[in-house]
Amino acid sequence: MKLPPGKLRNDVLREVVFPNLGIEDPKIIHGPREGFDSAVLEYDESHYLVVATDPTLGVPEETFGFFAYHFASSDVAVFGARPRWLVLDLLLPPGSGKGFLEKVMRELNAECRRYGSSIIGGHTGVYPSIREPTGTTTVMGLVRKDGLKLPLARPGDRILVTAKVGLEFAVSAAYFREKELRKFLSFREIARLREHFRSETVVPDALTARPFVRGMHDATEGGLTALHEVADNSGLGFRVYAEKLQLDPLVKRVLDFYGLEPWSVSSTGTLIAITPPGKVDALITELNKNGIGAFEIGEFTEDKERLLIENGEEKEFPVFEGDPYVELYG
Repeated sequence: MKLPPGKLRNDVLREVVFPNLGIEDPKIIHGPREGFDSAVLEYDESHYLVVATDPTLGVPEETFGFFAYHFASSDVAVFGARPRWLVLDLLLPPGSGKGFLEKVMRELNAECRRYGSSIIGGHTGVYPSIREPTGTTTVMGLVRKDGLKLPLARPGDRILVTAKVGLEFAVSAAYFREKELRKFLSFREIARLREHFRSETVVPDALTARPFVRGMHDATEGGLTALHEVADNSGLGFRVYAEKLQLDPLVKRVLDFYGLEPWSVSSTGTLIAITPPGKVDALITELNKNGIGAFEIGEFTEDKERLLIENGEEKEFPVFEGDPYVELYG
């Protein structure tokens, strides 16, 4: 069986990856698990160590340093920890210039200083087998034990999302499918979409939201279908109301052009905030104060059904079957 492009599906993880994880270790509080993008280790009597790793590849060169910081740092932040230590492997193809390396490191340095992080080690090199710049960043952060946030819900918890649904797909299309987008967008609109790559992070969203939420998740590959993982791990269902979804007008035009619904497109930078009912208003207010738009789209239910309510009709919420994001590179 050939593996499809993109992240491995959960059935492959269960069959091939999870049975082969070495010895059990009591220091591992939360190890590999569907829907958990970070590991949690015992650190001391008061703190856990949160660890995540992510690749950076297939992104425009001008965005490489930003994403090398934020892809993995976002996974740490949604567990309630501030990204603190980074280990970076940066592998470059033959012919790479010193200028590209300098740009990547300057960008990484700027993001580290912005969030109080340090690069503590890694590996860099140029190798014939590498066809494009490829980075792997492992990020670690500490969180007080009573401040750990897991992507788990209780019945009645509200589903809030930050206002970046579909943005990753639209920004990527602006970089990789510019000729197609010129059919309905101006040069200025395409340039504006490209500038939004810096919104593809949940680090500021999650660090702002953590006092108000029960748990968080980053709607990366598969977008809002990540709600299924939260529901599976919580033994719950959920209801999402389509009319409550707020899309950036430019993003909506891009999705409409490709005939895509917003629910399953890759939306890196969109925070899913699992929020007790009494904290919804305070969370939205705090996010707005920090320049982050957010809105409520539904709730988790004891009923195991996963429903999308659209035009007064109930239907099953979409599942992740393949992300159109990967097609942009074809």
